[in-house]
Amino acid sequence: MAFDNVRFPVSISRGLTGGPERRTDVVMTASGQEERNARWANSRRRYNAGYGVKSLDDIHAVISFFEERRGRLYAFRFKDHADFKSCKPSQAVGATDQVIGTGDGVTTAFQLVKAYGSTRSYVRVITAPVAGTVLASVNGVATAAFSVDATTGLITFATPPAAGAVIAAGFEFDVPVRFDTDQIRINLAHFAGGDIPDIPLIEVRP
Repeated sequence: MAFDNVRFPVSISRGLTGGPERRTDVVMTASGQEERNARWANSRRRYNAGYGVKSLDDIHAVISFFEERRGRLYAFRFKDHADFKSCKPSQAVGATDQVIGTGDGVTTAFQLVKAYGSTRSYVRVITAPVAGTVLASVNGVATAAFSVDATTGLITFATPPAAGAVIAAGFEFDVPVRFDTDQIRINLAHFAGGDIPDIPLIEVRP
């Protein structure tokens, strides 16, 4: 996908609305029972960043960012302030936050993931970790002998973890999104300020 490794202005993204979306078919049978089928295996996030625009400078920043991305053409990073860590937002990232694999003595590369829930966990692939925030551990012991690809979420160890070793990581991350519109509609009804009521963004999948 066409992706620019740049982040949407954080000061504006703080005013986001939105979150994860799923697609489920629900059919009512003649007996009154429901049959449900998940059309998507993975959730997809949608946001509206318009509520974060507070000034003319914010409007200018959005216009500049939108034009540089060519509207819907190029995807980019977006910070979801409700869900941007491998742990709870109030906690500090730790090297054992998320189990990302088990060593086999050969494999060196592991995909960053985040698990949601416990009884029917949903495992989300993380492809846009924030540089400098990733921590890793092998069997609970923190290590610095690894590298991270900030555009794929692959973590590569200098040497293969031993067979059976539990590989874990902690990190901050962004959501790869694109504009879900080819037009930014600006409201300049106020002399000293204005707003952009609607800045729709949608998550893009690798």
